[in-house]
Amino acid sequence: MLNRRADKLELLRIAEAVALEKSIDKELIIDSMESGIAKAAKSKFGSDNEITVKINRENGEIGIFRKLQIVEKPENINLEISVNDAISLSEDNKDKKIGDEILQPLPSFDFGRIAAQTAKQVISFNVREAERERQFNDFKDKKDTILSGIVKRLEFGNVIVDLGKTEAIVQKNELIPRENIKAGDRLKAYCLDVRREPRGQQIFLSRAHPKFMEKLFVQEVPEIYDGLIEIKSSSRDPGSRAKICVKAIDTSLDPVGACVGMRGSRVQAVVNELQGEKIDIVNWSEDPAIVVSNALSPAEVQRVNVDNESKKLDVILTEENLSKAIGRRGQNVRLATKLLNYEINIMTDQEDSEKRQIEFKDKTENFVKNLELDETLGQLLVAEGFSTIDDVKDSNIEQLSKIEGIEEETAKELIERANEFHKKDQEEISNKIKDLGLENDLIEHEGLTPGMLVTLGESKILTLNDFADLASDELTGAYDIVNGERVKIKGYLEDFALSKKEADELIMSARNKIFTD
Repeated sequence: MLNRRADKLELLRIAEAVALEKSIDKELIIDSMESGIAKAAKSKFGSDNEITVKINRENGEIGIFRKLQIVEKPENINLEISVNDAISLSEDNKDKKIGDEILQPLPSFDFGRIAAQTAKQVISFNVREAERERQFNDFKDKKDTILSGIVKRLEFGNVIVDLGKTEAIVQKNELIPRENIKAGDRLKAYCLDVRREPRGQQIFLSRAHPKFMEKLFVQEVPEIYDGLIEIKSSSRDPGSRAKICVKAIDTSLDPVGACVGMRGSRVQAVVNELQGEKIDIVNWSEDPAIVVSNALSPAEVQRVNVDNESKKLDVILTEENLSKAIGRRGQNVRLATKLLNYEINIMTDQEDSEKRQIEFKDKTENFVKNLELDETLGQLLVAEGFSTIDDVKDSNIEQLSKIEGIEEETAKELIERANEFHKKDQEEISNKIKDLGLENDLIEHEGLTPGMLVTLGESKILTLNDFADLASDELTGAYDIVNGERVKIKGYLEDFALSKKEADELIMSARNKIFTD
């Protein structure tokens, strides 16, 4: 290819063939050839020269030139030339002036083995880079779509998929557990990410991601594709069970029925692709109580207590429905939690009643003890919605006086006592934080109240690093299944009504701060 005795047009034919095979611009191939020949020419004429090569796009003629800059007094003859010498090289240079560049033709030559190998390496490298760039541009817009290809090979549990023009990878943790995949199988997967890597672009696919299920429904349900039905959220336990929440934009449609299809044909197509994964289709509502009741099916829910501020739901049901709502190993309630993005507490009517009684008693005792009230007055405050001493402190005389049994003088006294307690309590907490030995990085962490800091200190969580190592469930508390029984695990900050989202944000901001520092 690089020998001057070769047919000149052969270069152009090779460039065209490679461009066609690799689906890249012919001009890029010729540019790569020019770079490769220039590299080889340097080894012939000396690396001090600045060599440029031009291949004629019509006839394949190769022109090799040395680039020289016109100067008044040349010091380096490999890079500089005087005005007179430039004009003597070619009449075309008579209009050139100092500072301009000219191209000095060099004689053609037979490439030696090493020079030819060097040129070949440069061309191959440039072609590979151009091919990678083309592949990246082809697939960067495929993110968040379903791609289909042939399984090429399996590597350490990962699956390499041939997409035609390039390869993609489905990592082991992104596969559906226990599915049997072998070379030659046709595979569908969700395009999780497309990014540039040192070895070229990497296309990461997933069959375990909830979005894979959503995209399959888009393919199977025309009403979703047309925007008449919207997918609000989804959650999956890959290979076992999944939930998807749908909303009808066109109110004349039944979103659940449309997703199920005639005799279950539509949902069955998705189930088959997900290796028999059971799918619960949930009708969406503005009211989270309705959604959670639908999501916990087949359990029958008696009532739901909603705390929108803390994003918590207390679901009350009968004893016989308890195991249905929780599901095997807590699967049903766990998927419902992800679907709604609410913390869900499952409890029986008796547990709810006991919880309310305990809360009422604790709040009353807090008022009786710290504000020095009689029990009747304490119960009256709790019954009227006052939960903490801060609630009393932040109220006004007019509010309290409206409560039957509380006169204006009593209201004034209550607010004064609440303010005194608050001041004293803050001083005690401040001293306690110092005594517990909490480090400043944790004390100054935004979002942690003095009361939270005391609780953390008493649990031997003294530094920001200690805090960053926690999981959100360790802060908010959670239910777990131990030896087949549902057990409540108390969280460090459970008494502060911290939502799971708030706990996640506190922990992540601590980790980010440590990483930044």
